[in-house]
Amino acid sequence: MPELPDISAYISALEPRIVGQPLERVRLASVFLLRTADPPLADAEGRVVRELRRIGKRIAIGFDGDLWLVLHLMIAGRLHWRPPYAKLAGRNALAAFDFPNGTLVLTEAGTKRRASLHVLRGAAALEEIDPGGIEVFASDLAAFRNALSLENRTLKRALTDPRIVSGIGNAYSDEILHAARLSPITRTHKLSEAEWQRLYDATRATLQLWIERLNDEAKDGFPEGVTAFRKEMAVHGRFGEACPRCGEPVQRIRYADNETNYCARCQTGGSLLADRSLSRLLKADWPRTLDELDALKRR
Repeated sequence: MPELPDISAYISALEPRIVGQPLERVRLASVFLLRTADPPLADAEGRVVRELRRIGKRIAIGFDGDLWLVLHLMIAGRLHWRPPYAKLAGRNALAAFDFPNGTLVLTEAGTKRRASLHVLRGAAALEEIDPGGIEVFASDLAAFRNALSLENRTLKRALTDPRIVSGIGNAYSDEILHAARLSPITRTHKLSEAEWQRLYDATRATLQLWIERLNDEAKDGFPEGVTAFRKEMAVHGRFGEACPRCGEPVQRIRYADNETNYCARCQTGGSLLADRSLSRLLKADWPRTLDELDALKRR
């Protein structure tokens, strides 16, 4: 799912292309994309784009008359900039937004249609779709700590809850926790003063690093390569590969459709976190440390 740095890159690429431009036409290939009926989508046609905003993991396009089109890309939704009046080709194409200088195309890979488009009027309607998480770059350490420690959650859950922190998901939470040298299952109420400072600094630094990287990539074109898996990442999506800090293999915890990646040496003091499926299968044979894992591999 595109997260804060990815959404920021999209917005940076869209601003010079569509702000000040009229939306000439909206073409929908999937009726399931549109989640609102009033105001009608046709009300946006002919209006000029005045601003773009990020609301959590959503992109909000603001028009004359305080009308907003809000896109949520979910897991597999992606944006593409095409020549004017480009055809909606292929089953992944969901919508096209035609401007005089080009067409913004929304696609979604796979068979599940989770991406959404809302048409909203007014600031109050826009606020209603905001999950309410704090903006990291607008928060000091005290506000950050208060938000994450309101409930005694694991760090992974706290960072990825949009009601607590805005714009962070599975990928960048892995990177943040690795940078902070903290276990994903550590409880927020267990953190020391020094650990809170590390987490706060790592969150800001990691997001800023990736915002700058992705914006640099998109300087000469539109960000077509948005993905949660990048070779420059330290741990996310790199199970079994060497940790860039210590060289130990990156580990994982798998659950449902997601997995958490971490370095046992850097983040958990050498302890392996229990994988639900494998730990139930192996029971007493589940390796608890990196040394036990090495011994198991040598059998």
